[in-house]
Amino acid sequence: MNGFKEPGMRKVGSYSSMADGDDLDLSRLPDRPKLPIERQRSCDERSMNELSINVRGLESFDSLYSPGGMRSGFSTPASTARNPFEPHPIIAEAWEALRRSIVYFKGEPVGTIAAYDHASEEVLNYDQVFVRDFVPSALAFLMNGEPDIVKNFLLKTLQLQGWEKKIDRFMLGEGVMPASFKVSHDPIRKTDNLTADFGESAIGRVAPVDSGFWWIILLRAYTKSTGDSTLAESPECQRGMRLILALCLSEGFDTFPTLLCADGCSMIDRRMGIYGYPIEIQALFFMALRCALSMLKQDAEGKEFIARIVKRLHALSYHIRSYFWIDFQQLNDIYRYKTEEYSHTAVNKFNVIPDSIPDWIFDFMPARGGYFIGNVSPARMDFRWFALGNCVAILSSLATPEQSVAIMDLLEERWDQLLGEMPLKIAYPALESREWQIVTGCDPKNTRWSYHNGGTWPVLLWLFTAACIKTGRPQIARRAIDLAENRLSKDGWPEYYDGKLGRYIGKQARKFQTWSIAGYLVAKMMLEDPSHLGMISLEEDKAMKPPIKRSASWTI
Repeated sequence: MNGFKEPGMRKVGSYSSMADGDDLDLSRLPDRPKLPIERQRSCDERSMNELSINVRGLESFDSLYSPGGMRSGFSTPASTARNPFEPHPIIAEAWEALRRSIVYFKGEPVGTIAAYDHASEEVLNYDQVFVRDFVPSALAFLMNGEPDIVKNFLLKTLQLQGWEKKIDRFMLGEGVMPASFKVSHDPIRKTDNLTADFGESAIGRVAPVDSGFWWIILLRAYTKSTGDSTLAESPECQRGMRLILALCLSEGFDTFPTLLCADGCSMIDRRMGIYGYPIEIQALFFMALRCALSMLKQDAEGKEFIARIVKRLHALSYHIRSYFWIDFQQLNDIYRYKTEEYSHTAVNKFNVIPDSIPDWIFDFMPARGGYFIGNVSPARMDFRWFALGNCVAILSSLATPEQSVAIMDLLEERWDQLLGEMPLKIAYPALESREWQIVTGCDPKNTRWSYHNGGTWPVLLWLFTAACIKTGRPQIARRAIDLAENRLSKDGWPEYYDGKLGRYIGKQARKFQTWSIAGYLVAKMMLEDPSHLGMISLEEDKAMKPPIKRSASWTI
């Protein structure tokens, strides 16, 4: 599909190397450099002579690739002639801002702070290095041929994982990764100190479930980008992965293969009614399992984890693809559900009451398109759209090729609602009135169409762009990036935007938010060189493909 070769079927329980069929087939793309890496120059550092390229249209995915392994410039749909490329003026500014956010520990770069907003009266924890926030920064540095800061970050957070994690006399699981860490400099003693936050200082006191998953995903991205597998194969990284896996693969009372989570444990770090089995965490869980599968050693302990991962992946992919998926036909089926069904023959397995379907979704659901809903649990289906979960589902191939096409169809059909004037809505629709009071606890930061409650987050641009490229629709990503470029720099690179169309800078948004800056750079660099997609994308595993048929919109 879309110019990719189909991977071979993986034997159950077998070990896969980093170059095996779980990755995108990039054989037709320019080769990525292997270690040792000669530092590549970023867009703002290249001369105009180097940027004279053969600009081609973006109507097809294949047209993005430049022949002969040369780095191409950014194409535009309307350009077909051979013209010199002039980089967008905010690219240099973005790189300068990203480098200004770098944090050093004992003279070595170890990450980037969350925001560099000197105008804000309250620093709070925005001067810390967050695991999830650093991911787009790390990808930007990797794509620019600067892997050292990423390696240092991976090792430093791995060290922090081993710290004792005690909150109010209660010990957290050994494998929990920190949400963030802070470097403090003592100019008198000339020493640097680290302080990690595992949730004990967070708003709501919630431990991050997603940090460990992002760490594994980033470890694979580092390995794919550099060609250096020694870090992933080191005893420290192998142990770190196994500790994370031991936590999330543990057996309990749950009858579902999905991961039970609290509110506030992911990017949506405040109460937004995502407790249960949020699609954000399930998609990251799936992707982290697949990434770990490609990096675990085949020693005795590694083989045990590999077998458990393969078993869980099969159950998880079937469950999410079957029960979280919604399109026009499935919505109509749920609308006609019978309730109180008993035994294995039940169709309405979660006993969802049709009257609980919200009115908005009947107008929102187009004839073409579909998406993974926010949550599924007994007697409850959260029909809200969540951007991160759906984009990661595409990149990890949790979504089948047909489902991936349908998600992109939905984004095109509902552009105003989900992208508007500043991409991209983190969730849709917003909670309002009494529902907002009950679900958010009257959270003044999560008022309607603001922050996590229907706000617009520029950082999501890199995930959206990656999903567009993988599904063969780079022209959609170009349109979104053009919208962002009109505002981001002028508005001071805010954390988020407010309003139904994302027209207003968030009422409490920090300026010079690092992942807004890095997300833009990653999106630009992926369009310039789509082979970067291999760092954060996995091809479909045929062994996990269930015989599911849904609506015709999947194949349109």
